[in-house]
Amino acid sequence: MKKAKFIFAFLFVVFSLTSYAQEDSESAKKDEPQEGHLNQNKFRQLYQEFSTPNQYRTASGAPGPAYYQNMANYDMEVVLDDKNQKLSGYETITYINNSPDDLTYLWVQLDQNVRAKDSKSPLRNGDGVSPVSQPGRFVSQYVEEPFDGGFNIQEVTQDGKALKYTINQTMMRIDLPEPLESGDDFEFSIKWWYNINDHVVNRGRSGYEYFPEDGNYAYVIAQFFPRMAVYNDVEGWQNYQFWGSGEFALPFGDYKVKITVPADHILDGTGELQNRKEVFSKTMMSRYEQAKKSFDKPVLIVTQEEAEKAEKGFSNKTKTWEFEAEMVRDFAFTTSRKYIWDMQNVKVGKKNVMAVSLYPKEGNPLWEEYSTKAVAHTLTSYSDHTFEYPYHKAISVHAKNQGMEYPMICWNYGRPNADGTYTDRTKFGMISVIIHEVGHNFFPMIVNSDERQWGWMDEGLNSFVEYMSEQEFGEKYPEAIAPLDKYPSRRGEPTKITGYMKGNQDFIAPIMSNPENVYQLGNNAYGKPATALNILRETVMGRELFDHAFATYSKRWMFKHPTPEDFFRTMEDASGVDLDWFWRGWFYTTDYVDIAVDDVKSYFITDQPTKAGKEILKRYGIEDPSQIPAVYVVEESSDEFTEDLKTKSPLDNASTLKEYMMDNFSEQERRNMKVPKHFYQISFKKPGGLIMPLIVEYKYKDGTSERITYPAQIWRKNENEVSKVLATDKELESVVVDPDMETADVNTENNSWPQKEQPSEFENFKENQTKG
Repeated sequence: MKKAKFIFAFLFVVFSLTSYAQEDSESAKKDEPQEGHLNQNKFRQLYQEFSTPNQYRTASGAPGPAYYQNMANYDMEVVLDDKNQKLSGYETITYINNSPDDLTYLWVQLDQNVRAKDSKSPLRNGDGVSPVSQPGRFVSQYVEEPFDGGFNIQEVTQDGKALKYTINQTMMRIDLPEPLESGDDFEFSIKWWYNINDHVVNRGRSGYEYFPEDGNYAYVIAQFFPRMAVYNDVEGWQNYQFWGSGEFALPFGDYKVKITVPADHILDGTGELQNRKEVFSKTMMSRYEQAKKSFDKPVLIVTQEEAEKAEKGFSNKTKTWEFEAEMVRDFAFTTSRKYIWDMQNVKVGKKNVMAVSLYPKEGNPLWEEYSTKAVAHTLTSYSDHTFEYPYHKAISVHAKNQGMEYPMICWNYGRPNADGTYTDRTKFGMISVIIHEVGHNFFPMIVNSDERQWGWMDEGLNSFVEYMSEQEFGEKYPEAIAPLDKYPSRRGEPTKITGYMKGNQDFIAPIMSNPENVYQLGNNAYGKPATALNILRETVMGRELFDHAFATYSKRWMFKHPTPEDFFRTMEDASGVDLDWFWRGWFYTTDYVDIAVDDVKSYFITDQPTKAGKEILKRYGIEDPSQIPAVYVVEESSDEFTEDLKTKSPLDNASTLKEYMMDNFSEQERRNMKVPKHFYQISFKKPGGLIMPLIVEYKYKDGTSERITYPAQIWRKNENEVSKVLATDKELESVVVDPDMETADVNTENNSWPQKEQPSEFENFKENQTKG
């Protein structure tokens, strides 16, 4: 017994070493010293890319003990000139310096200056003569004078005294009379006005739509007032210019806003309406009280009939709507006499939240059916995945060609045809954009990332949660998606991003790029990060670990300013999963996924020494194979293979193995063992640069199958190719990599063994003709 155990221990060492034979043989070829190299292993940690943790932001991804954020409170009076499409305002800002630094100047954002007559934004991109243009676009480009929609700053004062200021494109620096010390606040006022743009013709996140049929305007107004920039521990002042693609970085604060509009307008905006009884009719108040009790369907506050009647009014009187909002990062509003208005109460945890929709008759019948339903669903779905929605309402506003978000309010497209008919594409497009834009209340309105620098931190994270929410919408309202089995999400599923990832690398940038510097912003900031997080949840981490980590991040950074590193670190810290390889590949590079089945070799065991076996024994000083009992493997396609190895049992083929088992295990132990008959060595290659788990489905000729997910770490020592041995009693029929297409593999033609024959162009043509 002792002799047998000694021999087995020796053989274990010998055969364990054979697994490194390829590595050793490669090293043996290099007799001369080689030039050194940098660590380019894709599993190396992100220490070089990440900032050093400090008292403001910890290594765990949480805010540190010295974390701070400055605040900005606003008191505003705004007047809309509906006849001339002009907006004017007077605001008083109280800026609170919670930083440890003394500030000698403040930076204020003037985003409307992107539309100034002398704006440099239109000059930043190259262009050429287009062979064909729409008349309106041609006129706006080459014929009419550029629209002047920039801010007209009339005064900047403190206690009535003028303050020195300098305007640099979309940023204004205010020089302080004396330094604003840490812990102090500074109050100053700005008077301004600007011409409102037509957002349908000239695009833009804010503006008006003109309805020539009835002569009315519908306004969606945002970025409409000079807003404080962010000052933080990461880069001091965030005063990167607003060029148009990157969005916004804003501090939190409290708002008091009075908005004066024509008396026959309907208006809603960020914050809680303070003078509802003054601006609502008695009928509207009665319906509002009903809406507060309605949890299953919307209640119309203003009906379509009433809205159509109001379209014909054009009152010369005005009405002022007053709002207050606490701890918001921005303010926006909408107003028109065309609006239909409905509301429904939604239970979010123990809190009641009003889901609201505003839309002209041009939005019906689609909007009355689905808008508020989508708002209500989004609030509960997002709250389940992150944190309970903290505000008292969420508003969806119908605006042609728009999709944009602000605290508690958003603009959304989705317009039926003039006769009220609409396609599934229009319906699902509308539901999706409402889910997306209402979802932005969570990212970045509450988890307040810097959109201007890191577009993916709000768009990508939000698109990911949108995908989950859309799928849940389909499950909750199957009648809304019938006859489809699942909601047709535009982004999030791995197969939806492969076309982009395998595209021309000259027009692809890493996710970790500024939004102004990418070619395909939709794919870069929305689609790819949403897909990456979906794969991380479903394939890499699993839902339980991912969901806990994602909710931890969301709760940690509520009403704070996170960076990408805070997100990456929190996801690892809260899950216990090392993900540096994942962030590096998906977010810092433009690599793509392509994993292939390269080769499958079949082996049988024998006790007859093989050429390869004898060579290995010689390397360890054993010249005569008969000196020790050994088990050899012989490849089925080699000239050493004999057919009788297939017909006999493995123990009869390798008497040495049978002998060893008889000497070392009891009859009961042997009865519980299964000696595999077939040994398959499956080789995988990775033509694509992106590291991913290796998901493999093995099918056998007896009709059974098994699926094994090898962790991404399988590529850690050789990222180009790897082999696995499958020991089984069954005869292997096929091997498929990524059978459910869950890794965003860009080339599925090399995912199978035996390789599937691809139909010829003639066969494809023939099939298409048959379908036609």
